[in-house]
Amino acid sequence: MNLPVRAFYDLTKPRIVFMVLITATWGYFLGRQGSFVAMLSDFVFWATMAGTAFSAAGGAVLNQYLERDCDGAMVRTRSRPLPAGLIRPTHALTFGLSLTLIGLGVLLATVNLLTAFLVLLTNFLYVLVYTPMKRVSELNTTFGAIPGAMPPLIGWTAAHGGVTVEGLVLFLILFVWQHPHVYAIGWMYREDYARAGFRMLAVHDDGSRTTLGVLLGTAALIGVSVLPYWRGMSSGPYLAVALVMGAVLLEYGRRLARSRTIPAARAVMAVTIIYLPVILAGILIDSIL
Repeated sequence: MNLPVRAFYDLTKPRIVFMVLITATWGYFLGRQGSFVAMLSDFVFWATMAGTAFSAAGGAVLNQYLERDCDGAMVRTRSRPLPAGLIRPTHALTFGLSLTLIGLGVLLATVNLLTAFLVLLTNFLYVLVYTPMKRVSELNTTFGAIPGAMPPLIGWTAAHGGVTVEGLVLFLILFVWQHPHVYAIGWMYREDYARAGFRMLAVHDDGSRTTLGVLLGTAALIGVSVLPYWRGMSSGPYLAVALVMGAVLLEYGRRLARSRTIPAARAVMAVTIIYLPVILAGILIDSIL
């Protein structure tokens, strides 16, 4: 049978997998406390990246398998491989399970049990809790932020061998960051989400609750972003960067709360996308210097 290779590749959501690997690398480097050159020659690092990549790709495939009908109802997702009919659902299910098991096998064989467990927990929460919860409760964003924040903790445990306060700080930054990011996206695509039957906060809202969520999420993000400084993971320059970036995001959140327009929501989303790599780089550079 001539299987569409590009469609299977797209099914893994490679851009999201790349982001997972970036944040996992961030956690690994900080947990290892060495140089980048030494990390790049570390077999465990590459095994962690491989196992995490396979499992993250598998979770993305299984998510789309379960949401194929919803994806077909939304303009922004109807061209994905499953709703477009490029791949059979049974093939996608087999592909997703295989990728997940391969990833877990690599982590069990070459890294450690705790890291493999955290990856398994991530996929469980993403596929079997967050995915169905999107049709049930507006709290899906918060529950979905848990697996979304796991990659740096996964990287940390792979390098450090255990869960520590510092690893949890990295988890918290990503956990809180997802709230203003996702709420802004929800406001941009609320009509699409409504067609799919998703219970996003923005679907049955005049904008007041969604924009409040952006503002509260940003305020919380400013709070957790200073934790690396207080834990001695970074110094003054990082703290200044974190506060400036937080103030910028808060200002764009304020503009969204005032106008409640799609362009304002898109601006918030753009700032959150810029915010995260700046914060990640800030901690890394500060730890190196």
